[in-house]
Amino acid sequence: MNPQSYPRRILLCVSGLSPQIVTETLYALTVIGEPRFVPTEIHLLTTAEGAEWARLTLLSDDPGWFQRLRQDYGLPAIRFTLDTLHILRTAEGRLLSDIRSAADNEAIADAITAVVRELTADPDCAVHASIAGGRKTMGFYLGYALSLFGRSQDRLSHVLISSPFESNPAFFYPTPQERVIYGPDQQQPLDASAATVMLADIPFVRLRDGLQETLLEPGASFSAVVAQAQRNLAAPSLKLDTANCRVCCGETGLTLRPVDFACYAWLARRALAGQPGVCRNRISAAETGEFLAEYRALPEVLDQERVALALSNGMDPAYFDGRLSGIRKALVRALGPVGAQPYLIHRDQKRPLSRYALTLKPEQIRFVGEDGWRGDCWAR
Repeated sequence: MNPQSYPRRILLCVSGLSPQIVTETLYALTVIGEPRFVPTEIHLLTTAEGAEWARLTLLSDDPGWFQRLRQDYGLPAIRFTLDTLHILRTAEGRLLSDIRSAADNEAIADAITAVVRELTADPDCAVHASIAGGRKTMGFYLGYALSLFGRSQDRLSHVLISSPFESNPAFFYPTPQERVIYGPDQQQPLDASAATVMLADIPFVRLRDGLQETLLEPGASFSAVVAQAQRNLAAPSLKLDTANCRVCCGETGLTLRPVDFACYAWLARRALAGQPGVCRNRISAAETGEFLAEYRALPEVLDQERVALALSNGMDPAYFDGRLSGIRKALVRALGPVGAQPYLIHRDQKRPLSRYALTLKPEQIRFVGEDGWRGDCWAR
């Protein structure tokens, strides 16, 4: 869907002492943009000093450059108020005046991540993020956060201004009629209507579907989200710990229900041995026995005989489907929809006798305690 068709449309900017980045980007999106993107609201991530500059130059009655731009080009009402100025804070919660330390850097990364995660959680909203303003690290974190959380309707851009208007504190946007401003030396007169603005669209990789569910909820730090995304990009490797019903997918460990772990271990062991998958409609007595052997190997499981009795006539499709459903839910919750893909049980599509199997290669699967190997991710 076109971003302009969403009922809630957000322009998200970062700035320091150059609040005109907001009006420059807004002009580019609404006046010369093709296709046009007219925000319903504007959010600005900035420092305490940057917020004051934005208040005085953009949101005041005079000069009031934000409202001037709307009036000059007949733009509809756009929500941009003191409430949508997000002032960055230090790790201790103090308003941040500038980025001066590694702790400040980490704090702004988490703050920008939190705002992007919150805005992109709304399915009825499209976000257009501009990285043109603020410290370089602020723009980097905003772009990276959008790569982590952005959806198909979200966009990223950088606005470019022609010389000698670039970085001129008196320039806010190209006016529709001649307007005289002066250069930084206050000597050279310039016509603001002669300025050229170009919006550079920045393609980005969308990693959202590869994140586990907990990282899409409030609270996770920037570094934690990046670490999970990085783990999902690593080559798949599966480790299974029968003693604890634990599996380690890459570097992410999780616990399965005993009956689901037994099913997963059963199919993992078949893949490890190079055996074919199983047909859910024709699971043989021998194959059911393989599953029961894995289940009986689990310690402190009290209902082994009950399960064996339930499967005395073989494993029916409903029972098998229940195990696959439990495994899938646990993997997607821990790894995200994309990150879980290499570790899911897949169907080979050879109907009517489709087979279900792990598609990992034998060298990518290991069991704790076998061949002298011990797990290394169970505490994660």
